[in-house]
Amino acid sequence: MVDLEEVSLTLDEIEAIRLADYEGLYHEAAAVRMKVSRQTFGRILNDARRKVSECLVKGKALRIETKTKEDQL
Repeated sequence: MVDLEEVSLTLDEIEAIRLADYEGLYHEAAAVRMKVSRQTFGRILNDARRKVSECLVKGKALRIETKTKEDQL
């Protein structure tokens, strides 16, 4: 895996996938759990799904970021 190109998922993107795809929540309920608007939740989820799809289709490594945006500031 050292030679594979990496695609990074943020903790928010992982949480969005967990809530929508693993737990099966509707976007409205998942957005409330993440304390974001439904539109923001949808954007985060779309970005996450695109990244996961890119890894599956193109054989890239998926990296999960361990720091939040607040931790990086």
